[in-house]
Amino acid sequence: MAQPTTREEFKDYCLRKLGAPVIQINLSDEQIEDRIDEAIDFYRDYHYDGSQLVYLKHIIAQEEIDQGWVPVDSNLLGVTRIFDLSSSSTAGGMFNANYQFALNNASQIANFDLPGYYSSMQHLALIQEILVGKPLIRYNRRIDKLYIDVNKAALVAGEYIIIEGYDIIDPDVYSDFWKDRWLQNYASTLIKENWGSVLTKFPDMQLMGGMSFNGSQIYSDAREERKEMEEKAINTLQPLLHNFQG
Repeated sequence: MAQPTTREEFKDYCLRKLGAPVIQINLSDEQIEDRIDEAIDFYRDYHYDGSQLVYLKHIIAQEEIDQGWVPVDSNLLGVTRIFDLSSSSTAGGMFNANYQFALNNASQIANFDLPGYYSSMQHLALIQEILVGKPLIRYNRRIDKLYIDVNKAALVAGEYIIIEGYDIIDPDVYSDFWKDRWLQNYASTLIKENWGSVLTKFPDMQLMGGMSFNGSQIYSDAREERKEMEEKAINTLQPLLHNFQG
């Protein structure tokens, strides 16, 4: 059987892993959809394949300067930084400190003294960070606002800012999303847990042929599987969450 490439195929795949259609999975379609949504949310938060590093350009408006924040897409999981708010360390254009340094050391660059040039640029960057500092930002994914805590004079209406952050992987755009083995197993485990929870309400339910379901055992097994998968994801599969702001 081919790997799933749509949500509906993914759902059928998970149910087959649990025994359908040979075994009836006693859950409503809404319950199954809820468990899939829950699995996707956890996958995006804690698995490195659930998000991607992006760079977003934004033209800042005077209204945003006055209010101190810019709107961002609700799919943005976290923001790591924004790039320099101006085109230079001290001024713009030909008066840029980096531009002047490169101009005065063009002969060294032409003679392939790149290690010395690189070291000097690192030194300039250190001076910039000490004297000027990086723009302070605050972001919470639940309010879709990126706060930029700098002197308003540093912001110029009509100029670009570049936002570096982590965005979710959209399964409507990237169908390989549904082929992820960890996500398949995790979603199946959540469905199994929900199924076992329902079966515990009907202990020793008899099926045709004298077979019976042990709902408590199914629920207990699923809980243990879920715990192991979540611990592994949190401890070993996360993206660089320490870079997230907010």
